[in-house]
Amino acid sequence: MEEQSKTVHTVHYSDARTMSTISDESVELVVTSPPYPMIQMWDTIFSLQNKKIQDALDEENGVLAFELMNKELDKVWKESYRVLKPGGFACINIGDATRTMNGSFQLYPNHSRIINYCRSLGFQSLPTILWKKQTNAPNKFMGSGMLPPGAYVTLEHEYILILRKGGKKEFKAEEEKMKRRESAFFWEERNQWFSDIWFDLKGTRQQLNDPKTRARSGAYPFELAYRIINMFSTKGDTILDPFLGTGTTTLAAIASERNSVGIEIDSAFKKSVYTSIQNSLPFINQYLKKRIEQHSEFIEERETEKSKLKFFNMYHGFRVMSSQETELKIKMAHSLLSKDAVCIVRYADTEPIISDHETISISSIERQKKLIVQ
Repeated sequence: MEEQSKTVHTVHYSDARTMSTISDESVELVVTSPPYPMIQMWDTIFSLQNKKIQDALDEENGVLAFELMNKELDKVWKESYRVLKPGGFACINIGDATRTMNGSFQLYPNHSRIINYCRSLGFQSLPTILWKKQTNAPNKFMGSGMLPPGAYVTLEHEYILILRKGGKKEFKAEEEKMKRRESAFFWEERNQWFSDIWFDLKGTRQQLNDPKTRARSGAYPFELAYRIINMFSTKGDTILDPFLGTGTTTLAAIASERNSVGIEIDSAFKKSVYTSIQNSLPFINQYLKKRIEQHSEFIEERETEKSKLKFFNMYHGFRVMSSQETELKIKMAHSLLSKDAVCIVRYADTEPIISDHETISISSIERQKKLIVQ
């Protein structure tokens, strides 16, 4: 019998330094990329939040400007800690900055500044991911060319900080355990996603008509948000992005069958976010189908090179590498209803699929379930 699940997605155009619309301990995961302190394209945004920042920039006092900018971000991290449930994660995409101020070129280490402050709040810092961004620029090296010692190492990576509020989340209720099993990722995805260096993701150029809005955007790729959401949350969880921008995190949450709340201070993004969500289902379903196809191709190649696998996912009708993947479900987004700043997405469910090419008994599926590590 066909059934449907649903997710709810809300966008607030407000200041994330005070998330008054979000209750204490109400979200499971924060995924975001804030404006980067000491990157010139975001000077104006920070200066509007604190006039002393513009004064420091005018005086070319880089150290003071860096600290004042981060103090504004501190307010968002403090609010993020408040709204996260115990065991919840905050994953922050941030880059360091290099800049010449008052004749002195130096690095402004945003990632370490954020980690240190978040640890003071009570966050536990977990291993960080380096996102190595692809670049083909022939003049990417800085400094005095081939003459030592005045050349500088280039910044070709950003960080994905992984912070947890308290200890590991426990799954006690049977419904929680079931959602966790359905939220599993494929064995081959685990090997790729949980590496501490990501070099297979490209940055995202924003399709924005307004040149001023485009200049203020700096979104990460859809794939980055999708991975993080699937790595650190389960179906039905609520994902918060306090710097929503053009809405990439919302789209990734829809694709992952999670709820989401987005906060964006700049209302100029409103039309872009609304249009992006409204037109998202074809892209999302194509992406999900590709994920399934890639797994099928992996299994076919694996079984050609080695022996036939013993575990089987009945929902999708293909074999998997481990018992933990046997109840994994990737549902297609069936319909989307959007009104004002709230969007409801429903997902199509199907009867279990048995492959035409092999016979799998129900009893063997039940035996597999007993092998699953809770």
